[in-house]
Amino acid sequence: MRAYRDQYASLFKGGRNVVLVGISNDPVEELASWLKDEDFPFLFASDAANDGATYTAFGGGLRDNNMVDSRTVIVVGPDGRIAGVIPQFQQVDPQAYEELQAMIDAVTPEPEEPQQ
Repeated sequence: MRAYRDQYASLFKGGRNVVLVGISNDPVEELASWLKDEDFPFLFASDAANDGATYTAFGGGLRDNNMVDSRTVIVVGPDGRIAGVIPQFQQVDPQAYEELQAMIDAVTPEPEEPQQ
């Protein structure tokens, strides 16, 4: 998720009233410490029961060994509603950020230039 943190400014252009939530199966305390240490500009939800229920609720999946297949990212729009879900966010794939950018743009269009 560090790659995402580093692209935050270009994705949000200084903030666009959009919130991202990454679903993790790490314990809440561990996530809180990690967020603080890494200064991530987004939230994590914990599937602390580690049963995959949170992942599968948003389209993610588990491997045969019940480990998380990949991170799930939820885009929450300015109206507080879920605007999009990327069930298997590949944080090292530049194309994943293009998909994320498209979701953000869809709920927060750029202001139109004034006509002269």
